[in-house]
Amino acid sequence: MSTATGFDLETFRRGIEERDAAALRTLYAEDAEISLVDHLHPPSNPLVLHGRDQIGAYLDDVCARDMTHELHHVVADGTTVNFLESCLYADGTRVLCAATLDLADGRIVRELGVQAWDQ
Repeated sequence: MSTATGFDLETFRRGIEERDAAALRTLYAEDAEISLVDHLHPPSNPLVLHGRDQIGAYLDDVCARDMTHELHHVVADGTTVNFLESCLYADGTRVLCAATLDLADGRIVRELGVQAWDQ
């Protein structure tokens, strides 16, 4: 399934759920930016990744972890994608992420994610 701008939502879902960093990397614009807020990075100092190289290294790390990922409540309108992602580490730790993607020319140009982790 693709959005009106040509974004491949099915590749995105499959990449997340199958931990395929190479497939996910193709969905980001060369100058994309990711901002993440979580237990280590508060809103006043989020983790910010710039460009496909930094984003690719991050995706490689996350996809190599012994955990599962599942997307829920995915909503796409052609210029944005919003979703919840639930993750489960092998040790039982759970993570929930709410994220928004901004799209241009069928690629992700900005991503904002807020993650909550089990203590």
